[in-house]
Amino acid sequence: MQFHHHGYVSTDPRVQDAAGVGIDRPDELPATVDVLIVGTGPAGMITAAQLSQFPNITTRIVERRGDRLAIGQADGIQARSVETFQAFGFAERIIAEAYRITEMAFWKPDPTNPANIIRTARAIDDPTGISEFPHLIVNQARVLDYFAEVMANAPTRMTPDFGFEFHSLVNTNEGEYPVTVTLVHTTGAHKGQERIVHAKYVVGADGARSAVRDSIGCTLAGDAAFHAWGVMDVLAVTDFPDIRTKCAIQSGTGGSILHIPREGGYLFRMYVDLGEVAPDDNGAVRQTSMEQIIAKANAILHPYTLDVKNVAWHSVYEVAHRLTDRFDDVLPVEIGIRSPRVFILGDACHTHSAKAGQGMNVSMQDGFNLGWKLGYVLDGRSPDSLLGTYSAERQVIAKNLIDFDKEWSSLMAAKPEDLKVPLEEFYTQTAEFPAGFMTQYPPSMLIGEATHQSLATGFPIGKRFKSAPVVRVGDANPVELGHHHRADGRWRVYAFADAASVELAAWAEWMRTSADSPLLAHTPDGSDIDSIFDVKVVYQQAHAEVDISQVSEVFLPKTGPFGLIDYEKLYATDPKHDIFSLRGISRDGAIVVVRPDQYVANVLPLTATDELAAYFRQMLLVR
Repeated sequence: MQFHHHGYVSTDPRVQDAAGVGIDRPDELPATVDVLIVGTGPAGMITAAQLSQFPNITTRIVERRGDRLAIGQADGIQARSVETFQAFGFAERIIAEAYRITEMAFWKPDPTNPANIIRTARAIDDPTGISEFPHLIVNQARVLDYFAEVMANAPTRMTPDFGFEFHSLVNTNEGEYPVTVTLVHTTGAHKGQERIVHAKYVVGADGARSAVRDSIGCTLAGDAAFHAWGVMDVLAVTDFPDIRTKCAIQSGTGGSILHIPREGGYLFRMYVDLGEVAPDDNGAVRQTSMEQIIAKANAILHPYTLDVKNVAWHSVYEVAHRLTDRFDDVLPVEIGIRSPRVFILGDACHTHSAKAGQGMNVSMQDGFNLGWKLGYVLDGRSPDSLLGTYSAERQVIAKNLIDFDKEWSSLMAAKPEDLKVPLEEFYTQTAEFPAGFMTQYPPSMLIGEATHQSLATGFPIGKRFKSAPVVRVGDANPVELGHHHRADGRWRVYAFADAASVELAAWAEWMRTSADSPLLAHTPDGSDIDSIFDVKVVYQQAHAEVDISQVSEVFLPKTGPFGLIDYEKLYATDPKHDIFSLRGISRDGAIVVVRPDQYVANVLPLTATDELAAYFRQMLLVR
């Protein structure tokens, strides 16, 4: 964390100075906004948190509830999400309070007595070390609290507007604020009254029954699996030995349990198999009582018993896999003719079971993808054509998720003898997908071709930037390179030096002086030189061998009103973990470009300055 560059700070450095629309921000919902977000679930809150970093953009997020969420349905936090939390500055704190999954136990019928279950296998949660971050379990409400804190501490001082329910919208495609939104007060003295808000853009993060989705003519299409599950968060006394370990339990008498310990050391969640549902059930299974769910759990756990003392939350749901064909209001015949004004994300455009722990995680990546793009267009950094990439990128990811979840949820519901692949093998073989690391965006205006991928094989273009250890030159501190990639809306440009730093020096001089340099072409006048591009260098030699006095000022930019030098852009290899070897980086050097949402956008040689300039001109306006 860096601070003091705008003057001495003696208070919490996470609280940024109010700026732009955050100065004298009105408590009352204004009549006109740049972005109106509907719904304070994970997708809506991460979008708002990202937009809160853009001081000149008026963003408001409305919620029909009258206050914060007290207990949420989602609880699984995959490693990719924890990486994202690091970018927003609260990974360490949420890790401290969460339950950490390190392995999963698998229980099946005892061959000698099928009425009983026995542990048959254990699987390491991250056998390949795909991330330095853990797989966590924590109440969704706490995730929302952390994003709310980020928003409140941001320059825009954003807070949710509780007590407003979305009713309808009309997009005229005319004027500065073309989308007219009708809201209805749900609380207080104005309960039942309408409120009209005019917006440039609307984001629907209002869940599986999304009214925003309906307003733009999108429908969820797909299939119900006709299989029901009871889910309960409980405090209980039990003799089941793996009660504090994540478990997949398959009984001989029929039925399964996905067991997940919760944060705090005592609470746990069980997804209890309630069996097949008749097509003409008409929702009757949802009336299954808490007592019936507990009884079913005890039958599956035999010979062990479960004595439930307290129920924090429970529900019954039927598995359904549904997806919309677009994530914005642009019809197929309009693509390339106009840019979107209304977006949907999260459960509003994809629904599935909770077994793979994907709902909250994929929804947050929807919001992270969209948030910075809206910020760039509204801040005048990019053309509005950038916004078409949101639906193009995320719809495919949601389809892959639903295909995976269909397979995982069907395996969970199957009898052990009917499985072609043991559940523990499928869990281990597919670990990269649920962890959130299989996402790979195809070439587009944002994603370069893999022409020079061989220069950095460990940073696949289109996939998330996988961090690695380095040593900061200025203070000899060992750090994770990717942990400095904050959700501040900036691009990261990593210059990996050639062995003699000759090509690096020429590249740095071009970046510093050429009119085609992204730094000069796209950084607004009067702004810090690193306000759009965070340019870092990684040397092949040890930190003590780097002479700071010979380093280009491109890597030592002056920042803030006092023109202080930023020394946190110079890195060297960690002798114990050489990043060039770990990530397959050429000893001739390379440039790795990373988007504001942490995905690798391009890999180029140090000599490819024309290609680098042309790449950024595709999506950034010349200032």
